[in-house]
Amino acid sequence: MRHRMDHRTLGRFGSHRVMMLSNMAACLFLNGQIRTTVTRAKELRRVAEKLITRARGGTIQDRRIVRSRMPHKEALLKLFGEVAPRYAGFDKGGYTRIVKLGNRVGDGAQMAVIQLIEK
Repeated sequence: MRHRMDHRTLGRFGSHRVMMLSNMAACLFLNGQIRTTVTRAKELRRVAEKLITRARGGTIQDRRIVRSRMPHKEALLKLFGEVAPRYAGFDKGGYTRIVKLGNRVGDGAQMAVIQLIEK
């Protein structure tokens, strides 16, 4: 049963999953878009939008919280310097878009591109 499930495990144990999503979020902020499976993109959307919302605050406490969840220096600089100010007029959320691409050749997994939307 799936009672009280609030996230997907993605076939990994907790610390591996957290670091995988952290690395994917860093790549998303650095490149603007990444290609991955649909389920990973849906989980990444939850992580990335919370980080962007936190970065929009811009306080020292916000920087510390974001750094604890994504310890990638270049991605942090780009997140606070370029990405967060771009979404200053937005409500909380709605910063990313998931575009489905089709199935992967090797195993048939559904692929998607997750990208930061332009204002």
